[in-house]
Amino acid sequence: MDIYFIRHGIAGDRTLYRTDQERPLTDLGIKKTRKVAQRIRSVGIQVDLILTSPLLRAKQTAELLQQEGLGQQVQEFAPLAPEGDINLWVNWYSVNSHYQAIALVGHQPDLGNWAEQIIWGSHHEKLIVKKAGIIGVHLSSPGSPLGQGELFGLIPPKWFL
Repeated sequence: MDIYFIRHGIAGDRTLYRTDQERPLTDLGIKKTRKVAQRIRSVGIQVDLILTSPLLRAKQTAELLQQEGLGQQVQEFAPLAPEGDINLWVNWYSVNSHYQAIALVGHQPDLGNWAEQIIWGSHHEKLIVKKAGIIGVHLSSPGSPLGQGELFGLIPPKWFL
């Protein structure tokens, strides 16, 4: 399975919204995220499933990825919200490891930390996913994914624009 950790695009100013959950993508965030999605698709990347954080900006990012043909199916996945528990994703993976490729749309530092845990078995907050950026990790062995991943991409959005 290939896992694409994709951070949401540029979102509205925190001070303008009552809660963090309500922050939408800005017009610039939509434009850049759409371009990144188009470029991802143009290099032949397609996923079987897009799992997204329940926060508005992540859901909007997932919808843009879907609209640009990266994947057909989007599902909300609560553990991708900030400070989500990777062990809930590990449980999900144990039942869904048959997918060839998935996208996880969420937030930093969580996406970077999850990628580190899948690659090295622990996290040190060293992998940074820029807004609309991607970390690619390949899993080739069955069982627990923790410490079993192979990093194949750490791509900031500027490489796609």
